Amino acid sequence: MDMHDAKRVEIIIEAVMERRLTDLLTKEGVTGFSVLPVKSGSGRSGQWSRQGTVGRADGMSSVVCLIRPDRLDALLEAVLSVLTRHIGVVNVTDAKVLRAERF
Repeated sequence: MDMHDAKRVEIIIEAVMERRLTDLLTKEGVTGFSVLPVKSGSGRSGQWSRQGTVGRADGMSSVVCLIRPDRLDALLEAVLSVLTRHIGVVNVTDAKVLRAERF
């Protein structure tokens, strides 16, 4: 079975910035992504949790997409424009996909 190289990009960002990030991904030509809630974690400021919060202001979201390797640098530059003044972590890993035409 033919597998094709791709990049898996995961961006953990403040939930209130989720829409701005997903709009940016769409503008950059990302045709698909998944958004997952992040329940708790730990970072430079210590541990945190969504437990007991009502709104999105205290939470984080994980946005995951797969893209062609040649599109990675441009996407990361665009994402950096959103993360510059906000909490966020970007993780890029190598991936293989079955249907390259979808990315």
